Amino acid sequence: MTSYPYNTDLFILNVTIASMAVALATGLFATHVLVPPTPGPIAAAGNIGAANYLGTVIVIGLLAAIPATFVGYLWSVKVATKIRVPEDDLEALDYEEILKSFGKMPSTFKAFLPIVLPIVLIAVGSVAALVGDSESTLNVILKFLGAPTVALFLGVAAAFLLLPDMNEETLTGWIGESLKEAAPILLITGAGGSFGTVIKNAGVGEMLQEMDLGMFASGSLFLLVPFIVAAALKTAQGSSTTALVITSSLVAPILVTLGIEGAVPLALVVMAIGAGAMTVSHVNDSFFWVITQYSGMEVTQAYKAQTVATLLQGLVTILVTMILWWILV
Repeated sequence: MTSYPYNTDLFILNVTIASMAVALATGLFATHVLVPPTPGPIAAAGNIGAANYLGTVIVIGLLAAIPATFVGYLWSVKVATKIRVPEDDLEALDYEEILKSFGKMPSTFKAFLPIVLPIVLIAVGSVAALVGDSESTLNVILKFLGAPTVALFLGVAAAFLLLPDMNEETLTGWIGESLKEAAPILLITGAGGSFGTVIKNAGVGEMLQEMDLGMFASGSLFLLVPFIVAAALKTAQGSSTTALVITSSLVAPILVTLGIEGAVPLALVVMAIGAGAMTVSHVNDSFFWVITQYSGMEVTQAYKAQTVATLLQGLVTILVTMILWWILV
């Protein structure tokens, strides 16, 4: 066998940096646009009147995200493994040495708690809203804790358990850096909502309502309308969160006109918008540049690996969403 200066085990398994990057990116992308408590799906759910059905949106989002993630994984195995970057030829680093460089690591429980806690609270709150005595003390407490704002706040509070020490470096330095990283997301979400309101007030929403949707006016085919609008916005301006927020603002009046209401139908509309918001990630998307910079891929390589993968993810997700509509609605 030919001798290689890099990790031959990875080579034999046909695992390249590009394939790992695409597999990770597409999995993260699927949950980012489909599953609360990420900001895009939460904002979309709120805009179309599904804020009280976040538990259902989470469940439906997980169902839709699984095939989307699987498609991304298949693309990374079949296509991205053929892309090699200079870092593939570097000598493999020792895992134990890398682990030691980080010092004491938090436990698995503490690491997952900020993510899992809000999801569990929202799910419990959704169940409490559907069953039991709505006036009982326990039911009121569970619905309060399951409110998205409260659940997410408790998730943030749980993240403080990850701090190794409560000192100036962590409370001022680390948290300050975290706020700087989170600020663009908050600004994008707020700006997307504002832009959506501007577009709606400009008459685009009314124009969509007045359009003769014909065969798209009812049933699962209607899901193609928010999908196409979100895909156009995503492709044009790059931000999935903005596409989710604006599209949900535009289609909300149409849902009322068509009588689309209830937990499952509205959750599937959020999935259709999310499917469009996946289609496609290219050079005007900051996430595209994160993948290229950290993986070492060239732009042309990233187009072949990441952009096409997100296109396939969006198409598969809207197809799965339409199938779920046929089954559940």
